Amino acid sequence: DDPMFLFVKSVRDEAATLNTKLSEYNIPFAKARNTYLKGILEMDGPYKHFPDANLTLRLTYGEIKGYEPRDAVTYSHQTTLQGIIEKEDPNNWEFVVHEKLKELYEDKDFGDYALQDGNMPVNLAITTHTTGGNSGSPVMNGNGELIGINFDRNWEGVGGDIQYLPDYQRSIIVDIRYVLFVIDKFANATHIIEEIDLIK
Repeated sequence: DDPMFLFVKSVRDEAATLNTKLSEYNIPFAKARNTYLKGILEMDGPYKHFPDANLTLRLTYGEIKGYEPRDAVTYSHQTTLQGIIEKEDPNNWEFVVHEKLKELYEDKDFGDYALQDGNMPVNLAITTHTTGGNSGSPVMNGNGELIGINFDRNWEGVGGDIQYLPDYQRSIIVDIRYVLFVIDKFANATHIIEEIDLIK
């Protein structure tokens, strides 16, 4: 009678029902796709096509770097908790800031996770080439250490699925120090922190 188990089961049952209904459309769609791809290959000739990498392990690389999308506009490679506080809008659910988070900010109670200047890091901009479906991917440094989690792209980089623009395209990464701060200071889930091998 576990509520979470029952919820997951209901989702799986509904998904199975939907997949059954969609199967009658998927078969002709697959045939049409094969015809389309055959035509593309014949039209392009010897041009080399990249394989469909969906549902496969992918690896990309880049550097932490800000960018300048237009004249007199410069975005740093790093955002901080100060920016979250500045953007607070109680009338917009996406920008509501929890009272406890504001208290931690006012008290500068960041634990061991703050930057050298005392600010609390939140996000990073990285030149990696990512696309839809990459959210949640781990981001590691050259030593294989987890430094963040990929979750978004900048506005100027949404066209990257068509062409990668190194001067403008950035992946948005939540800094692992902010993740640890939320687990430790905001959620008080210190038992999780104790299980992690932290490298400072």
